[in-house]
Amino acid sequence: METYDIERYLNIRSAYGASFGPDGERLSFLMDTTGTSQVWTLETPRGWPEQRTFYDERVTFASWSPERPELIFGMDEGGNERAQLFRLDAETGAIENLTAMPDAKHRWGGWSHDGERFAFTSNRRDESVFDIYVQGRDEAGEDATLVYEGDGWLSLAGWSPDDSRLLVSQAYSNFDQDLYVLDLETDEPTLEHLTPHEGDVRYGSASWAPDSEGIYLVTDEGNADTLYLAYLDLESGDLETVIDGDGWNVDGIALDDETGRFVCSRNVEGYTELTVGEFDADDPAEYDEFPDPDLPGGVAGGVSFDPDAERFAISTTGDTVNTNVFVVEVETGAAERWTDAPTAGIPRETFDDSNLVSVESFDELEVPGFLTLPGDHEEGETPVIVDIHGGPESQRRPSFSSVKQYFTDRGYAYFEPNVRGSSGYGADYAALDDVEKRMDSVADIEACVEWLQDHPAIDPDRIVAKGGSYGGFMVLAALTEYPDLWAAGIDVVGIANFVTFLENTGDWRRELREAEYGSLAEDRDFLEEISPINNVEQIEAPLFVLHGENDPRVPVGEAEQIVEEVRTHGVPVRKLIFEDEGHGFSKLDNRIEAYSEIADFLDEHV
Repeated sequence: METYDIERYLNIRSAYGASFGPDGERLSFLMDTTGTSQVWTLETPRGWPEQRTFYDERVTFASWSPERPELIFGMDEGGNERAQLFRLDAETGAIENLTAMPDAKHRWGGWSHDGERFAFTSNRRDESVFDIYVQGRDEAGEDATLVYEGDGWLSLAGWSPDDSRLLVSQAYSNFDQDLYVLDLETDEPTLEHLTPHEGDVRYGSASWAPDSEGIYLVTDEGNADTLYLAYLDLESGDLETVIDGDGWNVDGIALDDETGRFVCSRNVEGYTELTVGEFDADDPAEYDEFPDPDLPGGVAGGVSFDPDAERFAISTTGDTVNTNVFVVEVETGAAERWTDAPTAGIPRETFDDSNLVSVESFDELEVPGFLTLPGDHEEGETPVIVDIHGGPESQRRPSFSSVKQYFTDRGYAYFEPNVRGSSGYGADYAALDDVEKRMDSVADIEACVEWLQDHPAIDPDRIVAKGGSYGGFMVLAALTEYPDLWAAGIDVVGIANFVTFLENTGDWRRELREAEYGSLAEDRDFLEEISPINNVEQIEAPLFVLHGENDPRVPVGEAEQIVEEVRTHGVPVRKLIFEDEGHGFSKLDNRIEAYSEIADFLDEHV
């Protein structure tokens, strides 16, 4: 069977982030054909797409105006995450920078229904907080109206149906949020608090009901372990369950606020289950359900309704299915693929599927994970890469990964654990690694490796730790805590020292991260104790550290200090820093270089 190099695999494309134009005839989406995600448009299913932006930097989203042939998209520079907002005239191709304040972050809040204004949050005034702005579609960035000064992490969930109010979310941590309404028609807009609560409660994926008298949202209010879909009556404050997750998280809802049609997703063991329906105009907690769409892949999201809510666009992916956009007929569930992101000539039938497995950890906790074996593996001789996700409140799901398929093509198995602290398995599971319990999640990795060592396909002497961001910390921690288990380690934009990380991360995110890891003021000694940099003498396995110079989340100093310390102990270590990247690698040339060197590193040491 023919094998392919990493450049070929990294040229497998993804199409996602779809948005319907105001006439319902055009679809915009993001696709990385040029090496970074750019805006493309399409008028017919699997027709010839038209590229609309031509930048070296990645475009992060694109949203059509509801009334005009124009869209707004977001883009940062060099991975610095200080996104600016741009307007693209779809008729002329002209592009205008609407914000033009490169030192500030701009977080999209949506178009008004009349297409005359848009809203966003930004940390222009103070890097550590986000304020709310409203700007006319043809106004310059300095003309944006500051409508509310925030005191934390504010984001917007959309305009009310009559464009008089904004729905506002404030996050204190990934597991504690509040919702507010901002009335734009008062002289001095103030936030009306919708969700007063004690303790940690999640309120997310909020959407206005068609009559503006209530809000649909996902929450775990009432000490629920998992998220459910609820309706919040604005006048009474009553919260009513609409869809229960039955032990799994309801991830979110996409709602058309004119018709009441919606798509709701549930995360069941990492796989997506969709409910498509239409809410009852007389009873907002009741709905009529439409047929389930028949979509490939098993993981789907990113819903956008057409102007009449007769169809919706959605992105779908799976282990052997690269990401593409499908359009679904609401009333029939019929799904048609619209985009044609190619697989670089690699036959889809050569891609390997994962299996969902469960590993018992040191305290009898069941840790789920996905194991992918190469199709032609030999018993007892297969090396394995243990790829640990970041977050830590994140989840590895059975979605397409060109990197994973490349390594399985090279004969590696690939194991993706969702250790304690991962999202998707309830609030209790996610809290099992908080602060003083941090190292219990590293002990889960030890249990996973011991399980792999007993697997009949795996070579127990050729096990590799790989991870990015918080997953990079997990790699370094696993190498220091259990040094004899590993043949090599690969740390991508990882945390080496929790103290210096918290001191130097962006002001806008420090408070959120301290809620998870512990605070500098109260937990410094513990943070020092568990930081891999202070236990580096335990590392025995060769280490490869990769980072972006412009990383605003985990500063590049984390890479510099771990490399320097590991070298002083005589352990083989390699370093690769990209000057034009941030928290991860978005440019194709950089990705090719990074994974080519990773492959060479593993060839040498594994």
